[in-house]
Amino acid sequence: MARRPSVFVRPLSMDEGRKLQRITRTSKDPVRMRRAIVVMMSGQGQAVRDITSLLQVSEDYVRDVIHAFNERGFDALDPKWSGGRPRRIGEQVRDWICLIARTSPAQCGLTGFSTWSLTKLRDHLVGQGIVAEISRETLRRILHDGGVSWQTTTTWKASPDPEFIPKMRRILDLYDHPPADGRVVCVDEFGPLNLLPRKGKAWRPQRRPRRQRATYHRYDGVMHMLAALDLATGKLFYRIRDRKRSTEFLDLLKVLRRRWPGEKLYLICDNFSPHRHPTVRAWCQANAVELVFLPTYGSWLNWIEAEFAALRYFALNGTDHRSHTEQNMAIAGYVRWHNHRAQPKVNFATDSPIRTWTDYPAKAA
Repeated sequence: MARRPSVFVRPLSMDEGRKLQRITRTSKDPVRMRRAIVVMMSGQGQAVRDITSLLQVSEDYVRDVIHAFNERGFDALDPKWSGGRPRRIGEQVRDWICLIARTSPAQCGLTGFSTWSLTKLRDHLVGQGIVAEISRETLRRILHDGGVSWQTTTTWKASPDPEFIPKMRRILDLYDHPPADGRVVCVDEFGPLNLLPRKGKAWRPQRRPRRQRATYHRYDGVMHMLAALDLATGKLFYRIRDRKRSTEFLDLLKVLRRRWPGEKLYLICDNFSPHRHPTVRAWCQANAVELVFLPTYGSWLNWIEAEFAALRYFALNGTDHRSHTEQNMAIAGYVRWHNHRAQPKVNFATDSPIRTWTDYPAKAA
């Protein structure tokens, strides 16, 4: 059988050659890159059979690319693919499938089930005559295209506090406009600090995670960290105690009072009973300390919670301290590192929807 005559790309200019070279080096589209290589090799005088041997493609493919480039130029590197076979399932039926997938099976008459599997959903669609037939893969793609994904159910606890909005706005105002006559400090408890192996993340060889021991008995009890975050400097101040009663909380407040004499303290705190103890309230009233309480279930408004999350992640996760002294030293080391790099706390949740909430908990729910 006679070999078909070889074809070559038309003569290329210097600019076209540089452009083709740039495409072969930087293009992220494998089709565009492969077509540019074919054109560039043909422009260098290599025959069709040499190009097919190197790129492992058919001679027809190489000839089609060369002819297309000779006719349309660089537009031939981006072929306009046809849409393929028309969809057998229309848009209205696809929307209906996504709606059913978001509905509980019990509401569709499938008692005893609380969620769909792809198989059960397919059987239901065929049984109800919504589609004549459909594969699980097609069903999965329809759900994906419709923005329906397999997710874990989560909970949302809306605050029942009737004064949620006023309390939230009071706290946000203190964050945004620190009072000239004093200092805003966020206080809270962190813990309990018990001794146990903690899960964490670390750089390790692939498929060789760090192993932690199992614990069955913990004889050393727990401790508690009472901490304060000064928004003006971003620094943390804390005490670790065996308990977290009103007595320990009041001791922390006295330390803060001595640290900033002559300034009124605005303390952001939650509704934990020691914070509202009559002894604590009386002392605060007599010592220029205003307790600004968070709304019920509104601990996320306390700026110190973010610092606690960082403390847990960097200082405790992945550790297995065998004594409270060892664990307390780790916490102390992290706090020193944090305070050395601390910056004033500004711009609390400036882009968050909570800034526009006026009818909570309706919006939260």
